[in-house]
Amino acid sequence: MSKARPTRWKPNVTVAAVIERDGRFLLVEEQAGDGLRLNTPAGHLDPGESPAEGCARETLEETAHHFTPTALIGIYMARSRPVAEGSEDVTYMRFAYCGTLGAFEEGRALDDGIVRTLWMTPEEIRASVARHRSPLLLQCIEDYLAGQRHPLELVHVDATVRVAP
Repeated sequence: MSKARPTRWKPNVTVAAVIERDGRFLLVEEQAGDGLRLNTPAGHLDPGESPAEGCARETLEETAHHFTPTALIGIYMARSRPVAEGSEDVTYMRFAYCGTLGAFEEGRALDDGIVRTLWMTPEEIRASVARHRSPLLLQCIEDYLAGQRHPLELVHVDATVRVAP
């Protein structure tokens, strides 16, 4: 009699950019299953890229701005419980980076679901928690404001990541 293998639990790996300029943070307003939500530029890590590279790519795709990560703010985990019948219970592991905002690509289309970008103060972000797409948005910004920074080298990416399966 063979035993069925249990399903292996795998958190979704995401990356996020915390971008501050003149006391305001760059956020995106995006259409989610439960309405318009606010988030830092963020998304899923793609195969073959480092978290820092994924963060730069997601920022460009969601804001049309180039972004160069300079420090890791932190690594976070959160669970998204189902909001509707049949939706998934998912755990996310987020790598949040700060860095340098680069050139804006005029005319570049933003990712599907992104309605607009906006700059918000910490006070405005704290006052809009009910609209946050992720419970990690505010924590990442608070850690940034507290001066939490780690070298990019903290995340080692082995050469095998770059090799196609």
